[in-house]
Amino acid sequence: MSFDYGALDAALAAAVGDDQSLIAELRGAFLESAKRQVDLLHRARCDANWEYAALRLKGLAASFGATHVLNLAQEAATAAPGEPTVLRKLERAIEAIEEHRD
Repeated sequence: MSFDYGALDAALAAAVGDDQSLIAELRGAFLESAKRQVDLLHRARCDANWEYAALRLKGLAASFGATHVLNLAQEAATAAPGEPTVLRKLERAIEAIEEHRD
């Protein structure tokens, strides 16, 4: 499976231009927020909490142009709370973004 790193990078560059330190800061903020939402998904014990965290993650991903995470968040929103397959996919996608460096 390939990940669309370019969409996140392009969105960040479009927002701040060529300021590499700001891009790094925004990338870090995205990753921190995404990890927080995935943690909330892990801890969700009811449909409402699960859906809330999934939709927050979807909105975050849309704001940053992280299309793969956005699609996985949508998958999570329609899955049963605690669905391990979608949680693993989200964790791998976020780790892949975190490890990707230009």
